[in-house]
Amino acid sequence: MKKLHMMIVLFLALQGCKEAPKTTGEGNQETWVQLFNGTDLNGWAIKIKGHDLDDNFANTFRVEDSLIKVSYGGYETFDEQFGHLYYRTPFSYYKLRVEYRFTGEQAPEGPAWAFRNSGIMFHCQSPETIWRDQDFPISIEAQFLGGDGTHERSTLNLCSPGTHVVMADTLVTDHCINSTSPTFHGDQWVMAELHVYGDSLVRHFVNGELVMEYGGLVYGGGVVSNFDPDQKLDGQPVNAGYIALQSESHPVEFRKVELLDMSSSFSQQP
Repeated sequence: MKKLHMMIVLFLALQGCKEAPKTTGEGNQETWVQLFNGTDLNGWAIKIKGHDLDDNFANTFRVEDSLIKVSYGGYETFDEQFGHLYYRTPFSYYKLRVEYRFTGEQAPEGPAWAFRNSGIMFHCQSPETIWRDQDFPISIEAQFLGGDGTHERSTLNLCSPGTHVVMADTLVTDHCINSTSPTFHGDQWVMAELHVYGDSLVRHFVNGELVMEYGGLVYGGGVVSNFDPDQKLDGQPVNAGYIALQSESHPVEFRKVELLDMSSSFSQQP
């Protein structure tokens, strides 16, 4: 683990303090892959609580106007039908960019805490291992929150369903920790970016600004129900997994989901 940490420190030093990424183009060393093709959900799996894998209940996840839209027009009531859209390939070391915005009104009987609430679940268990009535994947969450027009409400916070992390050499067992981001009111687009280095280091960026970092990702804690216990080995490192976009009862849109795979730059051995 110490060897890997030294490699990460050296890599970050070479990239510069902000790790400003390059866009894809001739002469650039970084090649970003578009996980969302702008046309359909090819390459993605859908799992909604209370429904079988790839049952897209009420057309919750759809592509319209070159956007991924999470919509609830077909819901009579939300009824805790939390949903997740999983990219079908797992990753361990990568940078991920997602542009999102909240729109419209919350689904009927959506929980109060889920007002303008969504996020990126990463290092998730595979969608095939999610039980039918499981609410959230065992994972790390970069939580998206939108403002209510009045109060401060940071975004790209950390939440930890079935996991723990380390901050400032201390194991954090609280479920959610706020970032230092500003509040984004209304339906404005926000650029969320994650830099993920296995279980050793994660950094959250909002519109290019660093708002949170942590490491020491391990399984542990609660805030997940109706799951297969074989998928949650408490105390073991969480160093790879799937990426998922959330459906938590408030309409949200995504217009970019792109990834830079850095696995070839790092040894996978601790």
